[in-house]
Amino acid sequence: MQYLKLENVSKSYGEKVLFDKLNFTISKGQKIALIARNGTGKSTLLRVIAGEESPEGETAKIQFNKEISTIFLKQEPKFDSGLNVLEAIYNSDNPTIQTLKAYQTAIEQKDEQKIQELILKIDNLKAWGLDSKIKETLSKLNINDLSQPISLLSGGQLKRVALARIIIEEPEFLILDEPTNHLDLDMVEWLEEYLSNDKITLLMVTHDRYFLEEVCNEIIEIDNGNLYSYRGSYSDYLEKKAARIANDAVRQDKLKQLYKKELDWVRRMPSGRGTKAKSRVQKFDEIKSDYRSFNKEDEMKIHVQASRLGGKILEAHNISKSFGDIKIIDDFSYKFRKGERLGIVGPNGAGKSTFIKMLTKELRPDSGKIVVGETVNFGYYNQDGLSMGQDQRVIDVVREVAEYIPLDSGKKLTAEQLLERFLFPRPQQQVYVSKLSGGERRRLYLLTVLMANPNFLILDEPTNDLDIITLNILEDYLMTFQGCYIIISHDRFLLDKLVEHLFILDGKGNVKDYNGKYSEYRILQKQKAIESTRETSVKTKPETNSYEDQKEQKKLKNKVNNLEKKIANLEEEKKTLENKFLDPNLDLETIQEYSKKLEEIKNSIEEMEMEWMELSEQMG
Repeated sequence: MQYLKLENVSKSYGEKVLFDKLNFTISKGQKIALIARNGTGKSTLLRVIAGEESPEGETAKIQFNKEISTIFLKQEPKFDSGLNVLEAIYNSDNPTIQTLKAYQTAIEQKDEQKIQELILKIDNLKAWGLDSKIKETLSKLNINDLSQPISLLSGGQLKRVALARIIIEEPEFLILDEPTNHLDLDMVEWLEEYLSNDKITLLMVTHDRYFLEEVCNEIIEIDNGNLYSYRGSYSDYLEKKAARIANDAVRQDKLKQLYKKELDWVRRMPSGRGTKAKSRVQKFDEIKSDYRSFNKEDEMKIHVQASRLGGKILEAHNISKSFGDIKIIDDFSYKFRKGERLGIVGPNGAGKSTFIKMLTKELRPDSGKIVVGETVNFGYYNQDGLSMGQDQRVIDVVREVAEYIPLDSGKKLTAEQLLERFLFPRPQQQVYVSKLSGGERRRLYLLTVLMANPNFLILDEPTNDLDIITLNILEDYLMTFQGCYIIISHDRFLLDKLVEHLFILDGKGNVKDYNGKYSEYRILQKQKAIESTRETSVKTKPETNSYEDQKEQKKLKNKVNNLEKKIANLEEEKKTLENKFLDPNLDLETIQEYSKKLEEIKNSIEEMEMEWMELSEQMG
């Protein structure tokens, strides 16, 4: 069943073309991620689809299936400021939710007669399951004070309230703009599991690459105004895009030779132009246009020189911090070493940002002391971003920090040259900050932090609003960075790639130092949870006949062994099929055939793995 169809959808701002004559459809069960560089129209396309902006062109069409329910999650959701959290959650036309809202109101008013009437109505609607889901969803997203006015919530809290309302509504089609922003890691993993449900159809923009890998079965990319579609997960997208770029490079090389040949002819052509000459000039113009359309991805290389770091770096001596009865840090001590690569994780409200502010002496601890080495030069990229005047031009923001910057090669870059490396071409350097997208502002902010030549970087949620291209380049820079850095992030991909150990804050004042990657830590935590469940199960398990028990265990083991063999065969079949996609001569019909077969194999593997896990748990 088709849910959405776009035909000839275009959008531009002045001379800047964001996308041109886009065509694609979304059908039931598809989970599509939209990828593009900041400022090239991701959020704009979502707003056009949602009807908040109009597409350009007389032939542009956007058609929704009117028989299904669709909800759009904005990057910065808006609510009626007069509502409280509960009222915002229940602000829906859904009759079942309206009944539950009335029931909640009756309980608050202690209206016994009304309560009994609504209990009967909820029974008839079979809505108690939804009531449980509402409570579970609010709990998972850490929304606890339901009486709090919406006007007092932070941007992150508003995003979580909006996300909770969407999940509670249970729409058939979700359009989500950066759904993982402002969620802690537990919330992200829970949302990931929820959106993986086969009943959900999804179109979303996100920078979370693990999230893409686990949730999406197709990725569409806007590149140079055109749209490219890739079946499969994020890793499939990377492989197929690499193959496309390689094919484009071959064609570009041929065009380059032809372009040079035609250019030479045009330059030597006599001034008297006959019909044949004019025809050839026209052909040359077509070749030139085609050649220039192969716009190589701009290279944003960061080789900023870090200032020297001395022997004493940063030391925390028995520091503690509380807000009322809430302990943030309790008697914590640590000495940072040269080349420290640290990640800080913990639930929202655990005090991660507070902890950082104490280390930089922006906030004083209640007890203990912080010692910062004389040579330490902090570069602090925080969640609030840079305070930039909306009437400032991009170039003026950078010049306020420095006119030029030294590179690790010994050379210098002017402010204009550095901005070009950060994907701000000369014309855009004259653009006012108010005209930049959220991601472009964050990229500009990152540039100003690095321009100060820090030797100790602190990055508080650096992935919010940055596109995947910028994230890849930032990661490459950090991997060769000569100083220390601390990263607070919910981006599991970033943490696994860059940090060597973790500080895990539990929100009760404790800081655990875990030596390893975040994904390893999560696996360990899940194993502990399973073992704890098994121990409880063993204690409560009634005694069984020994022979019958052994017989059952043997039967389960045979099933597990058979499943393992089938999964291994399917994995091999999947790998063989994926390699076939690398053939540059594949026609569309064959690609569709391979894609369908690959999806069937992946579904079979997933089903068998679920069965394997269930059988393994039964075996104990």
